[in-house]
Amino acid sequence: MTSCAELASRIEKLQPQAVPQDVARLCLLLANAVDDLAILEDEEQLTEIWQEMGMRLQAATDQHAAMTEELESLARSDPRKFSADQIWILIRAIKVQSQVLQLYIGQPALDV
Repeated sequence: MTSCAELASRIEKLQPQAVPQDVARLCLLLANAVDDLAILEDEEQLTEIWQEMGMRLQAATDQHAAMTEELESLARSDPRKFSADQIWILIRAIKVQSQVLQLYIGQPALDV
């Protein structure tokens, strides 16, 4: 079975420029992406899952950045005068946050 230290060492080989925080984050994401850590012992599987998680994290990060801009704009408006569109911005923000959180805790995202 792969330990966190072994997984971190292998991640550092895949991504030598990664800072320790990124290595730790990737360890968590990879561990949550599989049911059995033994799958990650296979170099090909590790690389494939690492790339998939990288794409998922990038997509979630992009969504989060776009949503942050919308929320900042929304924060400057009067909540008593929110339109239906503004309420949907808040709902989408919750969903995006849920998706990001799901990546880190390995639980299904809320279906909002």
